[in-house]
Amino acid sequence: MSDQPVSPTPEAGPRFRLPSAYTILFALIVLMALATWLIPAGAYDLDPDGAPIPGTYHEVEGEPARILTDSLTAPINGLYGIEDDKGNISYYNSGVLFGAIDVALFIIIIGGFLGVTMRTGAIQNGIGSLVARLRGRERWMIPILMMVFALGGSTYGMAEESLAFYSLVIAVMIAAGYDAMTGAAVVLLGCGIGTLGSTINPFATGIASGFAGINISDGLLSRLIILVVGLAIGIFFVMRYAERVRRDPATSVVHEMKEANEGHFAVQQDDAGASGMSGREKWILITFGLAFGLMMYGVIPWQDMGIGLPTLWWWFPEMTALFILFSVIIGLIARMSETELTDSFVAGARDLLGVALIIGIARGITVVMNNGGVTDTVLNWAEQAVEGLGSVGFAVVAFLLFLPLSFLIPSSSGLATVAMPIMAPLAAFVGVQADLVVTAFQSANGLMNLFIPTSAVVMGGLAIARVPYGTYLRWVWPLLAMLGALVIVVLGVGALVS
Repeated sequence: MSDQPVSPTPEAGPRFRLPSAYTILFALIVLMALATWLIPAGAYDLDPDGAPIPGTYHEVEGEPARILTDSLTAPINGLYGIEDDKGNISYYNSGVLFGAIDVALFIIIIGGFLGVTMRTGAIQNGIGSLVARLRGRERWMIPILMMVFALGGSTYGMAEESLAFYSLVIAVMIAAGYDAMTGAAVVLLGCGIGTLGSTINPFATGIASGFAGINISDGLLSRLIILVVGLAIGIFFVMRYAERVRRDPATSVVHEMKEANEGHFAVQQDDAGASGMSGREKWILITFGLAFGLMMYGVIPWQDMGIGLPTLWWWFPEMTALFILFSVIIGLIARMSETELTDSFVAGARDLLGVALIIGIARGITVVMNNGGVTDTVLNWAEQAVEGLGSVGFAVVAFLLFLPLSFLIPSSSGLATVAMPIMAPLAAFVGVQADLVVTAFQSANGLMNLFIPTSAVVMGGLAIARVPYGTYLRWVWPLLAMLGALVIVVLGVGALVS
């Protein structure tokens, strides 16, 4: 998935490594507990919906945190959304008390759903079959595969799962006269641009929208534009390079490794797509897509949009139940035994348990800030800092701010949990829709996770492709600049028309 809380396996030789997201977030909890002794407590007046009213900030009597006790209990209170022993609520949004347990449980269930689907082999064989069908037409394999991987990134945050496809795709690309960089780029940039333009990705858009107090369908048009245009730019970038390498292999950025790579990846060439796809696997893929389609339908407020379709008003509880149901349906289609189905579900859920824990730890920062009375003080400082920027300036600054934050906290879930309770109300102060903040967040996080060394997918994929990290950076930076410019334009236009 797009969420990568775990640091990548280090390369040979000593190098600097950031601490894991768990350590960084827990350290921020302790620092915020210390800050409650230094930052003056304050509060905004609230409107009838429970949202802060700009210009009404005033200082109040503070309740500094107990450094050890409150730091340890903050993640637990954040998950449950309960009061602490001083009567402070852990978190509110539009006047409603809730915790992060619904989001964390949704993530765990999504993991189980993906575990069952991956166990059937349908996704793996589907891509392998597509590669086999395109033999002899390898030039068209680049846009088609990048669109397939982007679809996975945009809908369910396909990331770590993509590592299984690097050897297959690279082998076919080398056999077609391209190089290892081309194969790696098809997978890495396909998934990455899809995640950057997430439409219904529950790990980025879903969590951020929930903590911003909006529907996951809000801002969908802007994200679709980023996805479609960004993917078109990425495909053009990769295809232009690939054709140049095919005409003149000496132009390859990994030309010095040409013979070694041809020998290394030749083993996989004969196996590419050999297994084909069964009818059962096709039905599994259709059912897999249907689950996300129903999720999207269930959360869109058709009634508010004036469209004559029944509105289901779904949110995390209903979406969680949906993926439990479809896990069982896919298991039945695959004719799994009860033991195989439950084991696959539990194994998949286990894989995303770390993401759920990150959400709890990240929410703990908000708990400490709220209970110490400093959340509105920080919000007031930010309000003063962006005063006069205007809606366009704020949208662009938010995107630029999320870039370094995404380097520090590459986990999309963790960053959304930390930042949205501050950024969403701040956007309202300057007249910017909260969905633009969500788009700014997910785009910045997606862009950074295309190249930062703290991303296990980037480092793992390049290691499989035998492409040095420095070589990749020098090759990909023009594309990163174009994608960043695209996001800024979309955010600016969105702010103007909102």
